[in-house]
Order: sequence, then C-alpha cells, then structure tokens
Amino acid sequence: MKSRTLALLAALALTVACAAPSPAVDTAKPVKIGVAGAHSGDLASYGLPTLKAAQLIVKDINERGGINGRPVELLIEDDVCKPEIATNTATKLVSAGAHAVIGHICSGPTRAALPIYRAANIPVVSPSATTPSLTQGGEYPNFFRTIAADDAQARTQVDFALTTLKAKKIAVLHDKGDYGKGLAEYARDFITASGQAEVVLFEGVTPGAVDYSAAVQKVKRSGADTVLFGGYHPEASKIVGQMRQKRLTTHFVSDDGVKVDTFIQVAGKDAEGVYATGPADVSQNPLTIEYREKFRQAEGTDPGAFFDNAVAATLALTNAIAKAGSTEPKAIAQALRTEKVATPFGPISFDAKGEPVGIGFSIYQVRDGRYVQVQ
Repeated sequence: MKSRTLALLAALALTVACAAPSPAVDTAKPVKIGVAGAHSGDLASYGLPTLKAAQLIVKDINERGGINGRPVELLIEDDVCKPEIATNTATKLVSAGAHAVIGHICSGPTRAALPIYRAANIPVVSPSATTPSLTQGGEYPNFFRTIAADDAQARTQVDFALTTLKAKKIAVLHDKGDYGKGLAEYARDFITASGQAEVVLFEGVTPGAVDYSAAVQKVKRSGADTVLFGGYHPEASKIVGQMRQKRLTTHFVSDDGVKVDTFIQVAGKDAEGVYATGPADVSQNPLTIEYREKFRQAEGTDPGAFFDNAVAATLALTNAIAKAGSTEPKAIAQALRTEKVATPFGPISFDAKGEPVGIGFSIYQVRDGRYVQVQ
C-alpha cells in the first residue's frame, strides 16, 4: 500500500510540477484559482471541507514548484450557500482575475453564479452541485463536477426504497430549492413510472422553519411507509425528530445533503436508522488515505461532506492546467475532458457535458451514531 501511494504521488508531482512550461507563459505570475462555497452559516459543514481540500493540494503543488513553474494562489469567497450572495461572490472572483474556480457547493448558488463565469469564460469544477440541468442543459459548457447528478441519485434512492425496503406508499418531501425540489421531482417520476409503489404525498417545506409538524402530520395521514426527502441537514434533522415524536416508524431516505456528520450531531438518537445517498466509500484508495490523514493532522478531526469529491475536483483542475500548459480557458476545458487524473475515486475524466466518468452513488445508513455504507 505504501509503495503504491508513493508511486501515485510521484506521478502526480511529475504531472503538476514538472510539465514543461509554455514559452509564452510568464512564470512569475501566479495561477489564480477561486474557491467558492459556504464557509460560514448553517451549511458551512459542506463548504469548509472543500476549502481545506483545495488548500492542502495547493500547498503540496507549491512545495513542488507550482504548476509549470507558476505558484498557485487561492482566491477564497464565501457564498453562505445563498444564490443572491453567490452572484456577488462570482463577480469578485472574476474581478480578482481567477483563471478557474472550484465550487460552488450548493446547486442554487452554482446556478446563480454560472452566467457570470460563462460571460468571463472561466472554467468551473464543483465537487457537489448535483442539479442535472447545470450540465445537461448545455448552457454552461465550461462547467464540470466531480459528483454524479441528481437524476442518478434519485434513481439510486428509488431503487433502494422499492427493492430493499419494499416500499408501497411513499411520501416525497423537499425544501423547495433547486437541489432538493429537483431531486424530489426525479424521485416522484421514477416511483410513478415503476408502477411498484404510490406517491401518496408530494410536499415542499420552508427552509429555516422551526416547526414542520404540519408536514409530518400529512405524512402520518397519508399512510406512507417511506419518506423520501430532498434537501439539506437542518430541515431533515427537524423533520426526523418530529416524526419520531409522533412515533412514526416510517423509513426516512434522503440525499447527500443529509449524508453529513452534522445531521447526526443535530438529530442525535433520532438519526438512527436514517438512510442517505452519497458517493461510494473510497476509504481504501491511496489518495483518499493520503489527504484524509493530512486533513486530520491539520484540523484534528475527520474531514466532512464532499471532501473526497473536492480532492478530486482540485486534482482534476490543477492537472488540466498543467496539461494545457496555460491558463487559457478552452485549453483547460479540453484537458479536463481528455486527460484522466488519479483521484480518490480512481482515474476520472469528464464527458462532453462535464459529467464525471467513473463516479456514482451508494446507500448509507446511520448505525450507532455514524453512517455505514449498506449498498
């Protein structure tokens, strides 16, 4: 294992640090990479692991001499996972001269920011924005992600509910946002098309509310044996807690917005038994081991949600810049699509739409206070 890890790191160093610089490149000028996401607020547990992943990898790159002899500079901006702030965040990064961006973290802010990046012709790689139309609509040809889209996530959830949980009556709840509602709509349509179960409730809840008892009461009246929720951990923890208060033993299946340790910390004992989708367990991959250990040494704790996807995003982007031999946007985008790079998910590249080739979703369950992959 150790020799394999060293070999991978040596290959990465050769790719990023030692590629011959283009004669036209001014090696005195830094490569500027923006990192945009929720670095404060309720959803900081999604954004801060991505920021730390970028910082760890860029530190390694700069210690090896930079990208093609150019140091890498991170431009860090907090969008608090709010679309109205993300547009300002994107404008700041463009004005600061970002050559590429890692982020945003949430789908709504990503959608809000992408027109600004598109106008500036800046490549963007998100570790966690899963709304399908961000890539599949064709509006943002320089957008890439290192996570599968919500249609794939919803399919994984529905197949699990139908096949493993044997669900017959499913209540689909969502937080009315781009991410949560979009995922819920896919799940609803997949359930209906299957003919194996009935959608007995399709309901949106208001993010940030204190009381979701009205929605929980509707779930109870519907006779649902399973709840599918599209959204983030603050709402999910309250809904699950209020379901348990009403003694509902209904299965609760959610998404990668809930597959985060913060959900377990907030929901406490009510989190036990909850299912959530997330990227496959890659804990035995040498690069996963390497960067998770670096995170632990720096932070004294385990990394949170989307850390591995952020490592993949940062490695893919810096590798593409090195292979392109410049910070010219078309060259970077072309390298992202054609050059495979070693990541925690194995070697990946991106298809013509910007979707990652080789990354999918798995099912996890909270058992004894932690998420365990069950399928």
